[in-house]
Amino acid sequence: MEQLYDVVSDVEKYNTFVPFCKKSHVYAKKPGSLKADLIIGFPPLNESYTSNVTLVRPSLVQAECVDGRLFNYLLTAWQFSPGLKDIPQSCVIDFMVAFEFKSALHSQLSNLFFDQLVKQMEYAFIQEAGHRYGRPSIKSHVLVSNTS
Repeated sequence: MEQLYDVVSDVEKYNTFVPFCKKSHVYAKKPGSLKADLIIGFPPLNESYTSNVTLVRPSLVQAECVDGRLFNYLLTAWQFSPGLKDIPQSCVIDFMVAFEFKSALHSQLSNLFFDQLVKQMEYAFIQEAGHRYGRPSIKSHVLVSNTS
């Protein structure tokens, strides 16, 4: 849990491993939260937005878009809970994304690529944890995938 929490909460480094994240800048940090500007690029578009990130070590990283230029709303949440009892370096990851773009063009593009994008994001965070901490103790498994 701690290791994955550390990767997901390291917003400043998102541009080095998160697909389509061109820039990530944290400019306000306090215990339990931070504020960050992100630029995401989906060719041919680059868009920026600001997120308020709530941090509850080691169980939750939640980000909410607060500037409203690109999204009517955007909320992402990573929740970590203990994994298998006989494998101490395991955890369960619940990842949720809820959003609505302001632009009809962005909405149409997201409908085409949303599932693929979410899978790429999940993989990028798990791969980054592997780079930082070594091979996983067990293979990742998607238990439930609910898209709506």
